Amino acid sequence: MAETNPLVLSINHLSKTYKMGNVEVHALRNISTSVSKGEFVAIMGASGSGKSTFMNIIGCLDKQTKGDFFLDGVDVAKLNRNQLASIRNKKIGFVFQGFNLLARTSAIENVELPLFYSHPNIKQKKELAIEALRIVGLSDRAHHLPNQLSGGQQQRVAIARALVNNPSIILADEPTGNLDSRTSVEVMEIFQKLNEKGITILLVTHEMEIAEFAKRNVIFKDGKIRSDFTFNQWQSASEKLKNMPDILDDDEEAA
Repeated sequence: MAETNPLVLSINHLSKTYKMGNVEVHALRNISTSVSKGEFVAIMGASGSGKSTFMNIIGCLDKQTKGDFFLDGVDVAKLNRNQLASIRNKKIGFVFQGFNLLARTSAIENVELPLFYSHPNIKQKKELAIEALRIVGLSDRAHHLPNQLSGGQQQRVAIARALVNNPSIILADEPTGNLDSRTSVEVMEIFQKLNEKGITILLVTHEMEIAEFAKRNVIFKDGKIRSDFTFNQWQSASEKLKNMPDILDDDEEAA
């Protein structure tokens, strides 16, 4: 019998309803799905489709109205505020469209930051941060401030920060939204390489060109999952980069 990977996410009959005065807005309607360890899933859908609400719940930033959500086997709905903060820090790596780096803090210090909350007494913070920066190809820029880095480099720092705690899953919310076409593919190449190492990735995007770099696409509409399919052969970012025209490299762009 083929061995199956353990579930990182298990979502059963999940619903989310917001009350706006006397009006109920059904953001999610009876969603059931799961994500196994090592999957690379792109979440798609138009504005108002429910994908952002879904990601907020998965990221432990919001709670469902009904249904069950388990992260690494933990029933998230039963956690208190401090436990939710802990699980966000230790189990989830966040990557945002706007990078969300501290402006007056170097790349290595930005990457170290989650460790001060998860492992305040650990002595190897700098070593772990440098290793995370090395993984994303940016160890030579460890002491640069964000304004000394290109957009693509800033996003690499953000990915390194998401990696440093060895999370169960990386949640990336429109991570290429502020980047040009080539830099977007370079960032997706990093995600693909991380996924090849077994890291579970859930990525929100509205661009099919970006979603095709994932192995599985889940499409939301009107608060429901309308489509969920796996690619037999997904787009290789490395191969696509070979056929794309060169633009200013990172060093020139950041100069």
